[in-house]
Amino acid sequence: MKKLLIRTWVGFMCFLTFFFCFEDIVVYAAEKISENSHIVPIAEGKNRYINYADGYRIDYPSHMEVDVSLEAVKTVIRDKEWEIEIYYDNFYNTPHSANSYINYGNKFIQNTKDHKKEYEATVHISGKRTHLLKWSRKKLDKVKNDKNYYVCAEIVKNNKEVYTIFIKSSRAFYNYEDYMDIISSFRIIEKKGKPTINTTFKMVDRNLNHETKEFYDRYFLNSDKLIWGIFEPTAPGSLSYLKSLEEKLDYEFEFLVRYQSLDTDMPLEELKKAYDNNRYVELTLQTMHMQGDNKSITYDILDGKYDDYFNKYAKKIKEFNHPVLFRLNNEMNGDWCVYSSYHSSKDTNLYNEVWKYVYGIFEKNGVDNVLWVWNPHDLSFPNFKWNHYLNYYPGDEYVDIVGLTGYNTGNYYPGEVWRNFDKIYPQLYDEYMSIFEHPFMITEFGANEVGGNKVKWVDDMFAYMKKYPFKNIKVAIWWNGIDWDSNKNPARIYRLDNRDDVIQAFRRGLRDYK
Repeated sequence: MKKLLIRTWVGFMCFLTFFFCFEDIVVYAAEKISENSHIVPIAEGKNRYINYADGYRIDYPSHMEVDVSLEAVKTVIRDKEWEIEIYYDNFYNTPHSANSYINYGNKFIQNTKDHKKEYEATVHISGKRTHLLKWSRKKLDKVKNDKNYYVCAEIVKNNKEVYTIFIKSSRAFYNYEDYMDIISSFRIIEKKGKPTINTTFKMVDRNLNHETKEFYDRYFLNSDKLIWGIFEPTAPGSLSYLKSLEEKLDYEFEFLVRYQSLDTDMPLEELKKAYDNNRYVELTLQTMHMQGDNKSITYDILDGKYDDYFNKYAKKIKEFNHPVLFRLNNEMNGDWCVYSSYHSSKDTNLYNEVWKYVYGIFEKNGVDNVLWVWNPHDLSFPNFKWNHYLNYYPGDEYVDIVGLTGYNTGNYYPGEVWRNFDKIYPQLYDEYMSIFEHPFMITEFGANEVGGNKVKWVDDMFAYMKKYPFKNIKVAIWWNGIDWDSNKNPARIYRLDNRDDVIQAFRRGLRDYK
């Protein structure tokens, strides 16, 4: 009996020795891919991704690539057929909850014309309530290897914390186990560390004509001063009111903004008029129609239904042959924009595909006088990780200038607050500077008259910019317009010319920029 106990004890100790040695082997074999994450082989053909900062782990086929470049936003695991995006949302100190995240974020599925819901259920993953949604859409002609089959699992840790596993596939899922094998491996672990962005976005040289290259160098790459522009709704179609306003301000704006939708052609004559009067245009094309149903617009563009429109558009820009700041689909991280992924399967890749598609048409038509301005809003609506502005970045080769936009909207609408200039731009500027190597411009901004002292806001803005100059912001454009509510009442009065005291505040501030 005594010998048996000794043998049993020896056997147990050998097992422990083997176990801990095995653990050491696993740790030794783990690959550190960021400050906060590891990849650990766990079986033949299977790896485990561990994200300590967001507090989770998940298993996946070992042949797939793990991308942690935007780890503070998402981790992506992909191969040729699948792309798995993993998000962690923390809604503490926000009005959002787990239920509002699930309900609001999946409203796109109500568009049954473009989306086919195949399965929806509540399941439990890692002991947590999970909303599981599976859907598909048609293949798009202009998207190579289009991933048009989707499964999204929203795992509720508690009322304020949600993990999302979003799978996109270029082929139909074989069966339930096809995707649940990965989803069901998800586990919540203890969080430690701070999530980071592990990349910087760089400038890429492009083939620009001589005048456009000189323009880019003069105003953006080698400029050491800030130049002001304006959106005035009558310009550049007519310059008479603009010039009278400039006389009052004692300042001439070199940059103008021209908005347009898909309802009109490229405004060639207006660009010529601006150029003949020593002005440059930030030409803002928003892929939408002013009237009618725009729900399918992203899909329609990527299915080739606007090929003729964009080819004619590119030819006219080429015909103009002078520098153009081309801003495509700005504020894409706002659900008020029909080209936001909020309306198209929550799939930000489709926004990027539209950008690349238009860029490609310009290239085919020999357009070499355009600088591409990429421009998110400073606040994302909805403020969910899958709608984060960095998800909409199309790639280094497609962007020449990064646009900043943040408004003091005032407090006309419930939930909005008065925001001073120094509460909007310093943090935004520092964040962008840590990520982008491109020159910046404030593509549009303004301050409302409802909710505070607009003259003081303008004075404080100029004082702050003088004391703490944003050296990488080369152009700033004031949005001289009004946002109207549904009853046609002025809700956000951004105009600088409807009160003499505001005009005088701008006149004082612009002296330093003449």
